[in-house]
Amino acid sequence: MCGIIGYVGDKDAVPVIIDGLKKLEYRGYDSAGIAVYGKNGFDIVKQKGRLVVLEERLSSLMRENKPLSGHLGIGHTRWATHGEPSDINSHPHTGSKNRIAVVHNGIIENYKQIKERLENRGVTFVSQTDSEVIAQLAEHYYSGDIIDTVIKVSNALEGSYALGVMCIDEPDLLVAIKKDNPLIIGKSNHGNFIASDVPAVLKHTNQVYYLNDREVAVLHEKDIQFFNTDREPLQKKAETITWSMDSAEKDGYPHFMLKEIMEQPKVLRDTIQSAVTDGENRKVLDNIDIIRFDKIMITACGSAYNAGVVAKYVFEKLCRISVEVELASEFRYKDAVINEKTLVILVSQSGETADTIAAMREAKSKSAPTLAIVNVVGSAIAKEADYCIFTAAGPEIAVATTKAFSAQLILLYILAIRFARRLGKIQPEEEQKQIEEIKSLPDKVSEILDRIGSIQMYASTCIGYKSIFFIGRNIDYAIALEGSLKLKEISYIHSEAYAGGELKHGTISLVEENTLVVALSNYYYLYNKIMSNAEQVISRGAKVLLIGNCPKVDQESGKFYHIVLPQVSEIFSPSLSVIALQLFSYYVAANKGLDIDKPRNLAKSVTVE
Repeated sequence: MCGIIGYVGDKDAVPVIIDGLKKLEYRGYDSAGIAVYGKNGFDIVKQKGRLVVLEERLSSLMRENKPLSGHLGIGHTRWATHGEPSDINSHPHTGSKNRIAVVHNGIIENYKQIKERLENRGVTFVSQTDSEVIAQLAEHYYSGDIIDTVIKVSNALEGSYALGVMCIDEPDLLVAIKKDNPLIIGKSNHGNFIASDVPAVLKHTNQVYYLNDREVAVLHEKDIQFFNTDREPLQKKAETITWSMDSAEKDGYPHFMLKEIMEQPKVLRDTIQSAVTDGENRKVLDNIDIIRFDKIMITACGSAYNAGVVAKYVFEKLCRISVEVELASEFRYKDAVINEKTLVILVSQSGETADTIAAMREAKSKSAPTLAIVNVVGSAIAKEADYCIFTAAGPEIAVATTKAFSAQLILLYILAIRFARRLGKIQPEEEQKQIEEIKSLPDKVSEILDRIGSIQMYASTCIGYKSIFFIGRNIDYAIALEGSLKLKEISYIHSEAYAGGELKHGTISLVEENTLVVALSNYYYLYNKIMSNAEQVISRGAKVLLIGNCPKVDQESGKFYHIVLPQVSEIFSPSLSVIALQLFSYYVAANKGLDIDKPRNLAKSVTVE
């Protein structure tokens, strides 16, 4: 889970690459490095730590009159998998002869076998990484043609990879190849790029190519060529990125996460329009024959999995069809009971989540039709799924998802309503009523965002907690899972989410004096039940934060606080609850002075197991 960028053109590569790495740092920030082809071959600088440490080292070299300079270069920001974060383990890696330099995103599963084979031939390794074997193997194979060498290397590797490769003998050439990891190719009027994601190149171009697995891109300053691994030419069409560079900037907000929280009303409106009026999503939804299915399986990871848990309640209530929700990392290994009558729904912000890709391929191997909900056009899941609908979230830079999650919920609601109508479980007038209520959600989200002061104030009292528990019942429990995940992701406070009825089955033993319990209450039928749970934990010394639109509760000084949400049907209430939960988590983390956009040990796009 790393970020890579490469450039060949008529500009100095160093500032271009560093600027690109800044846009990719959300993908990894254990260490960073850059290699450029200079006057005397490769000049490489690698540093453990955040990107700013690399920048400081480059500035120091400039002051010493030893600047890195060149028109061909590659850069990398790392999230460590093999080998601790260190200068030596940082990328780029070179072979022992310093003839080939490589940046790599992914995991090489057979690296130990390759390393042992090369060591038996006298090759000396210097790092603990799996990635170094790529550079060493490339030097072993190289006999004058770097393109053939890259193809031979790719044929020998097992696992996942996106590679950028330079060779000292071909100083005007950059080669790239990928398998199961994202890689785009950008073309501009001053040169060409490889990158893990669009924001890295958007300052220079909005014209990009999406590589498919095992396709080779060969970049010169003035042209780009594509080949398969038999070296047969490929014709690819550039796609135009429609969102602007401003979408990937903070616009005055202290963190991307807060900016992205505040963008949600617009994101919801755009996503709704694409699915219920004249957008591409509407066309896809109209083509899905739900009547042929007798079961729905939703599979995803992290927050996307939590969206699936919410969707289970909505689908089963509206459609009266059996729905299972499975973690993609478990689905791929469990030999799931699915067939051609099971619709498998895959949810992924990036469309490149490794476990979700594997789950999709497992589903397809069992003849189950697949429907993807993703945010990135051109991603692996978007291209391989039988059907795909897109969230209109735009670029999401903060590692902890907010607006993409909310857009996923919206599409899942609309999907459930459309399916219910096709199955004859609701009448046209009920369908229209439900759609109109969904259309009201952006304004209700805006209403919450217009009065964030109460949430901010309450969060300021919560930074001392070591554990915070979230409880809810029915669909409130589903969204409590996301609230708990969001808090632990960015505040580093331990938190867990429980169904309210399970408190007495062990969980309540963890409640003690001044424990904080966040209770969700939007399901009126179960209001008295969740309030009973709240009273149980208060009687054991806990404090309760109640979030929901059920009857206003008088505050009990020091023990009880109520954040009131706008009225909405309980099946759509997660879209309002999650806004309050996101803001609560954000302000708790902000009050602790943490790096909210780049929480420790996490990366945005999980492209490895």
